Amino acid sequence: MDETLRKAAYEGDINLLYTLIKECTKVLEGFDEASFVDNPLHIAASQGQIHFAMEIMRVKPSFARKLNRDGFSPLHLALQHGESRMVFRLIDIDRDLVRVPGREGMTPLHHVAKEGNLKVLPVFLSACPKSFEDVTIRNETALHIALKHDKVEAFEILLRWLTAFCYEEYQFEKRILNWRDEDGNTLLHIATSRNQPRVILMSLDPIEICGELVAKV
Repeated sequence: MDETLRKAAYEGDINLLYTLIKECTKVLEGFDEASFVDNPLHIAASQGQIHFAMEIMRVKPSFARKLNRDGFSPLHLALQHGESRMVFRLIDIDRDLVRVPGREGMTPLHHVAKEGNLKVLPVFLSACPKSFEDVTIRNETALHIALKHDKVEAFEILLRWLTAFCYEEYQFEKRILNWRDEDGNTLLHIATSRNQPRVILMSLDPIEICGELVAKV
């Protein structure tokens, strides 16, 4: 990447961006052609430069789905750097960014489940409920990931949303709850192995437990 363009993204300098575009109208074109590369949106997202990121999303929406050389999308990077406002603005523009698979098939939803980010998790689920279907290269759903990292509160939120979303889609809910990772482990297997009695109960009777959780909100 041209160092001046990198500087513009890092500092959120929209005027400098357009100065570069005037000098070379194709200054942003090469990023679409490369398979794995840091583009200006990666940099802006990681630095919390919201206005610059929104301008890039407006002129080059494809940048939001590109992975850098580490295998991360701009949304992944915003999450990693704790840029919550950036995360929410990106999702406002394109809610399906929640499902972009990055390194090892980890989507942004998987990331927040792993970290137990209770602030962002409900926003992602509200934006894109179908993201429950996405699995990592280890065939793990977000529910598996939350349990494996002992994020029980995140698991409860995921389960509550799954039950609410699948109110009229019982077979979908059943399929997700009984999903097996690459080692053949269901949610119940993981909860049992990690001695998580409340999770075991939730896995056995999610509708009743989720009803209790909803009543507490």
